[in-house]
Amino acid sequence: MISNNTGGGQGAAAGKLSPDALTRLVLAKAGAPRSEVLIGSAVGEDAAVIRWPGGKLLVFASDPIVGARRGAGRLLVRVNVNDIASKGGEPAYMTVTLIFPPAMGEGAVAAVMDEIHGECLKNGIAIVGGHTEFNDRYSHPVLSASLIGLADRVFSASDVMEGDAIYVSKHIGIEGMAILASDRPDLLEGIFSPDEILEIEGWMDMTSVLEESRLLRDYASFMHDPTEGGFLGGLGEMCALAGFFADLSACSPPIHPYVKRASQALGFDPLRLVASGSMLASVPEGVVAEAEAAFRNAAIDITRVGTMTASRGVSYDPGETDGVHEELWSLLERGSSSV
Repeated sequence: MISNNTGGGQGAAAGKLSPDALTRLVLAKAGAPRSEVLIGSAVGEDAAVIRWPGGKLLVFASDPIVGARRGAGRLLVRVNVNDIASKGGEPAYMTVTLIFPPAMGEGAVAAVMDEIHGECLKNGIAIVGGHTEFNDRYSHPVLSASLIGLADRVFSASDVMEGDAIYVSKHIGIEGMAILASDRPDLLEGIFSPDEILEIEGWMDMTSVLEESRLLRDYASFMHDPTEGGFLGGLGEMCALAGFFADLSACSPPIHPYVKRASQALGFDPLRLVASGSMLASVPEGVVAEAEAAFRNAAIDITRVGTMTASRGVSYDPGETDGVHEELWSLLERGSSSV
């Protein structure tokens, strides 16, 4: 958990960071160098200037982090990368807004920026601007990022056809369980051993779907990153966009035994637990064998969970769900587990 004892010593004065602190704590950690960045983040610069590669499509996304604190910098990058990946894009340029309570001090800024910088280096992302300040109106840090990616084709829900297979990668509930293990391990005590809780916390390293995107780009008609509302929320959004229903009658979503155990003990719906780390995709029937083979060769799990259909009778109907019900928030607010 990020706190005021992360190495920064005393707290800080409210307001923007000094130029020296900004350069030392933030601007020195600019992610990956990219030759097309003509003007990047610097004291006094108001905006980035980037030479645009010819023939590419711009993909733009913006997301904050809510509900996670430990590892929040890494997760901030990943949730934005996942949005770019769902549109078949390669992440390239990021701006970051960080607002901290003054009591947390410079150590908190350094810790978060170390995570952001490291994750951007892994993904080839240049940090080209943003804003950082201490503000006494907040009791918890506010982290938000915007990310630009480059893509070669458009993935539109209008390309989804009846009969397309619906797939989900890895397993459901990765992000939600990792946040619980990190921020509320007390809830999981008595349900899991200490080693199992550490293993689940390590699922945070599985929250990127960029590799799945790279495998699916040649096959999928549409891709979607299921976040708040989990698998069912993401599927409902996907069906609503495409104008179809999802026939789930012949398949079962992949739920890890740990997720099943936690959901039974704590009484939550695993299909509605925030689900970054899984990629939802519709794939035309004619190329499903090739898509599945690509995943086998890459040693990444992918499961067929249903079929797009125009029939309401045997289908999951996105109109019958609120689509935004999220199990994580109530779990984080609970008292300790009595299991």
